[in-house]
Amino acid sequence: MLPLRDTIRSSKLPIVTWLLIGINTLIFLFEISLSQNSLNQLVMTYGLVPAHLNLTHPASLFLNPQPLISFITHMFLHGGWFHLISNMWILFIFGDNVEDRMGRWRYLLFYLIGGLVAGLAQVLIDPTSSIPAVGASGAIAGILGAYLIMFPAARVLTLIPIFFFPWFVEIPAIFYLGFWFLSQLFSGISSLNLANQAIGGVAWWAHIGGFIFGILFYRFFVPRVRRIYPDRSPGNYPNW
Repeated sequence: MLPLRDTIRSSKLPIVTWLLIGINTLIFLFEISLSQNSLNQLVMTYGLVPAHLNLTHPASLFLNPQPLISFITHMFLHGGWFHLISNMWILFIFGDNVEDRMGRWRYLLFYLIGGLVAGLAQVLIDPTSSIPAVGASGAIAGILGAYLIMFPAARVLTLIPIFFFPWFVEIPAIFYLGFWFLSQLFSGISSLNLANQAIGGVAWWAHIGGFIFGILFYRFFVPRVRRIYPDRSPGNYPNW
């Protein structure tokens, strides 16, 4: 199922969403300009490698904090054009409404913390893995979790190919995103039976962790609406 757009229009320009898309694209263009050896070194240094964190000896991180930085940097690296475009397309569709509701700075903070939590979930599931995890999908999963709660009545125009014929259907966001999460959960549980995933595999638990974070913590990033009551002091009542 390919989402094409949602039915909720944002009231402000999604500047942070566009900025994130632009930064991710520029970094990817830099990636593909590198030689293969340089690219491998970049990914191993700034991608999230669970084994580099050495969770059994956390004190070592004080001597070498570089692996901690990768919790942020890994979400701005991508493994290929399809990886980049698919992530940025989902962010483009769903991110503007969440940014509109949260406000730009809260939204940016929410995005970064969501990506950090998503990376931590993946590390905790497989702490000895030497495979670098890269991509914005964990942070974007947090956006999807927030969207699910804030806009459950929205509808997502979706392209469903049936044989060679395209079928366009509007699916309620609660069903579309609920199905997406269940598919990630099923894949994540299935991946636990694998001793070691191949390079280029999907960090399912980052998606799961980011989505749950979005559902549980979105409310702390939505500004409270101040109620304005009329002045009820003597002499300030309307004349009827």
